[in-house]
Amino acid sequence: MSARYRIAFTPEARNQLAELDDYITAASSPGIARRFTNGILDHVAGFAEFPHRGTPRDGIRPGLRTTTWRRRVTIAYAVDGDVVVVLGLFYGGQDFVTLLGDN
Repeated sequence: MSARYRIAFTPEARNQLAELDDYITAASSPGIARRFTNGILDHVAGFAEFPHRGTPRDGIRPGLRTTTWRRRVTIAYAVDGDVVVVLGLFYGGQDFVTLLGDN
C-alpha cells in the first residue's frame, strides 16, 4: 500500500478559498459556491495519494508544483516530507507567478 500524505493549507490559501466562496455566493448562490469550493477541496484531497501529480514549477519557486481544477482554479502547492502544503488557490487569470515568486 502506498504512503498517504497529510494535507495542510497556509492561512493565505484558506483566505483565498473563503474569498472565492464569497465571490461566487454574491454572483450566484451559496449552494453553487459550496459545490464549487467543495470540488476544489475534493481535488486537493487527492494529493494524499498522488502528491506529485502537478507540474513542477521550480523556476518560480523551489519545490513549487501547480495543477488546475476545472481549468479555472490554479492550485499551488509543495510537498514537504509527508505533508502537501497548499500555498494558494488562484481563480481565473490571477498572476500566481508574481504572487508566489521567490523574489
